[in-house]
Amino acid sequence: MKAVVFEDVGLAGFHDRAVPACDVGEVLVEVAATGICGTDRAILLGEFPATRGVVLGHEAVGTVAATGPGAGSVAPGDRVVVNPTYHCGRCRPCRRGLPAHCAAKAGREVGVDRDGTMAGFVAVPEHFVHRLPGSVSYRRGALVEPLACVLNNLRAARPRWDDQVLVVGAGPIGALCAMVLARRGSRVTLAEHDPGRAEIARLLLPRTVRVLGPEEAAEPGRPAPDVVIDTTGSLPGGVLGTVAAGGTVVVMGEREAGVATVRLRPLVTGGIRLVGAGPYRPADFELAVDLAQDLPLEELVTHVLPLERYAEALAMLAVVPAGTDGAAPGCGYRAMKVLLTPGGSLAP
Repeated sequence: MKAVVFEDVGLAGFHDRAVPACDVGEVLVEVAATGICGTDRAILLGEFPATRGVVLGHEAVGTVAATGPGAGSVAPGDRVVVNPTYHCGRCRPCRRGLPAHCAAKAGREVGVDRDGTMAGFVAVPEHFVHRLPGSVSYRRGALVEPLACVLNNLRAARPRWDDQVLVVGAGPIGALCAMVLARRGSRVTLAEHDPGRAEIARLLLPRTVRVLGPEEAAEPGRPAPDVVIDTTGSLPGGVLGTVAAGGTVVVMGEREAGVATVRLRPLVTGGIRLVGAGPYRPADFELAVDLAQDLPLEELVTHVLPLERYAEALAMLAVVPAGTDGAAPGCGYRAMKVLLTPGGSLAP
């Protein structure tokens, strides 16, 4: 099979790899589509640590091709979505009900230090595949994993019905945050420094979502946000001076070198909660599978490309890996969610 492999910072390659063996308790999934995540971008940009030689990708849907010994919860032919956040169930965090913080993650993070889903097939422990409801297409199901991230964000933020919510970053995670908040009736503003991505968000999101581009400022007299959700990992420490008293700032985006200087006085006198959202829980993923039946997640998919055009896909997301020859010229974002399909097309 062909696979997109992380070779070094700024360098990805298209390699031949053996179809993975299906071990005890594992399921072999034939990948139908994989979404390109901000983590994939960050790995190639040197902003997120990963193992050289690993197959990239972790947002995947597909069909069960085979099951290993002892795996019986799904069967060949089942349409499934992959939960790439593994946990062992035995370590102290897992036993304390914190599987998202499993101490045995090393070597288990799909697309980071375990071969991922930008390939024809991926082997997954059976507990981490979920059947897709019949009404959920592959195009929609490919956003289940990002939706789980969003549900985790919102649980950490604990927004109330009357809160003003500011989401920083109009990538897929930020856009999904805004979509979910808008569906529940929240007043939400989405701020994005990249003009191309801000314009894409305006076109795709409900009109009730205010999208602020790099040249726009909050309207005079408009209340300060009660909740700020940072999906970029580069939120300035000064945001604590702009959030409303008693408000919450949730930091979700991860950058290896991300640093913010926080002034303690506004944090204390304003009664501000500063929260690291962390990884999502298994329950968040299961809820995301269920909610996908009612949320039009596929509306955020702007491009579907064959796997071999991965360089062109990354270029649409402002990444041009060295050593590739298919990247389109230009800079900045020209897409929202891009899906790669090993089969060259995407069936329902």
